[in-house]
Amino acid sequence: MSQKITELTTELVTPIVEKLGLELVDVEFVKEGKNWFLRVYIDSTDGIDIEECGTVSEQLSEKLDELDPIEQPYFLEVSSPGVERPLKKPEDVKNAIGKNVNIKLYEPLNGEKVYEGLLKDFDGETLFMEIRVKTQVKKVELPYAKVANARLAVVF
Repeated sequence: MSQKITELTTELVTPIVEKLGLELVDVEFVKEGKNWFLRVYIDSTDGIDIEECGTVSEQLSEKLDELDPIEQPYFLEVSSPGVERPLKKPEDVKNAIGKNVNIKLYEPLNGEKVYEGLLKDFDGETLFMEIRVKTQVKKVELPYAKVANARLAVVF
């Protein structure tokens, strides 16, 4: 059910976001406690402001009200993905070259499932990273097919 709702919401919101010159980052329909949340994450090269979130929310809400595809009560949230933005598509990964990323794999590689460091390159099949292990910088190559989750990482 959640997948159908996220797919339908993606279809409905994509033209709205594109018309405004924004990027659709992700859509999720999740239950937290007793409440359901339909979350839409949008972004642009200049960042997102509250007015843009409000515009997308209003226009999407109208379309959802027309179709009424969600049986249970839910909260619609439209926001920026934040500084630890998910990297959902290969294009997102390519745009993250030169930035710090956090990569979680489906299965361990060299005994590790989580890698965090500088993304040096991405050829569509392999992520080339530099990670710190104590005082050393190691180069690692991670197969994109084994990436379960990728996001930008904030370094303090």
